[in-house]
Amino acid sequence: MAANALFEQLKHPNPHLRNRAMVEIAETRNETTIAELMAVLDEEDVVYRRAAVKTLGVIGVDAVPLLVDGLLNSPNVTVRGSCAKALAQVAVNYPDEPFPERGLQGLKIAIGDANPVVHIASVMALGEIGVPAFDILVHALKTTDNIAVQVAIVNALASIDDARGEDILTQFAQDEAVDTYVRESATSSLARLDLVRKYKRSDG
Repeated sequence: MAANALFEQLKHPNPHLRNRAMVEIAETRNETTIAELMAVLDEEDVVYRRAAVKTLGVIGVDAVPLLVDGLLNSPNVTVRGSCAKALAQVAVNYPDEPFPERGLQGLKIAIGDANPVVHIASVMALGEIGVPAFDILVHALKTTDNIAVQVAIVNALASIDDARGEDILTQFAQDEAVDTYVRESATSSLARLDLVRKYKRSDG
């Protein structure tokens, strides 16, 4: 199918047809494909925009440099948020590939973005990346004064299989100086971490 027709198919109401188009775009991409997908990230059509985000995720690490550039430099908040979500998709699609340092550093900077859509999506992306992003998340948790960011990080740490997470969450759950909402989130995250561990033990 021609590239234009495949891009049109990303708008299709049938998710199976959209998914098929995503894979075909990724498999038949050329030197302009990533930039063309990036151009969709400010589309008002939510279905089309999300499909472009997912397609960039299917393409993988080759899309990271342009995604980081969009994340940090686009004046459009929708584009910045979409770039963070696409970086998360790269991590989801390629869990066994090392996540590029450029991507990690870009997301680290974006935690400080003034817009909640962007900073929350960036924290969630770092949570998807997992252990390589652990230190970035902990540093942000200890240095930010944004409660929404702290809560998002606490939730992200609960999803990362790293023994150090329990210590950090316990510390925040018990610290009287920490905001009550953050402390409560840390407490519930500890319970979730415990459940995940038990499930993994019984599964193994």
